[in-house]
Amino acid sequence: MSTGMIVTLAVLVVAIGGTIMIYNRLVALKNRFQNGFSQIEVQLKRRYDLIPNLIEVAKGYLSHERETLEAVIKARNSAASALDALAKSGGADAGAMAQLQGSEGALAGALGRFNVVMEQYPDLKADQTMANLSEEMTSTENRISFARQAYNDAIMAYNSYRQSFPQVVIAGMFGHGADAQLLTFDDAAEIREAPKVSFN
Repeated sequence: MSTGMIVTLAVLVVAIGGTIMIYNRLVALKNRFQNGFSQIEVQLKRRYDLIPNLIEVAKGYLSHERETLEAVIKARNSAASALDALAKSGGADAGAMAQLQGSEGALAGALGRFNVVMEQYPDLKADQTMANLSEEMTSTENRISFARQAYNDAIMAYNSYRQSFPQVVIAGMFGHGADAQLLTFDDAAEIREAPKVSFN
């Protein structure tokens, strides 16, 4: 075997090995952000499950506020549908991500209006079931915030690695051609601080 063939073979082995390493790293980073999305999904579903309970407890006190209650349920259902659509893509569909972000902004607004209305009903604020649900909502909002931060950190790691050279050349060949989308909400401050549903 000639020296030229040995050098060519060595270069080929290094190129194939490097490609395999880059591909494996891309897969690992993608799996990490998809797992991060799964954690957000769990917490959002928990919140979506709590909202009807809040509304049910409030109904007895807020009989004249049907429009507000219906707006919260409608926004909750819209957000749940958007989450389901995004979950089907593993958190990777940019259009579905935008839909979820918009739906979450609408839900945050509806919950904010719900809170303002409930402030006018001291008996509701004193209800122990409502206080317990409020505490669960606050805890869930905190979990969503932490899960979203972990997800966005994983997205940044994936995008940064994928955009670097030589990964950017190889990524497109193996289905990693586009950046993954960060999860931000229209009213990020309200989401981060959680809707104020405390009745203490």
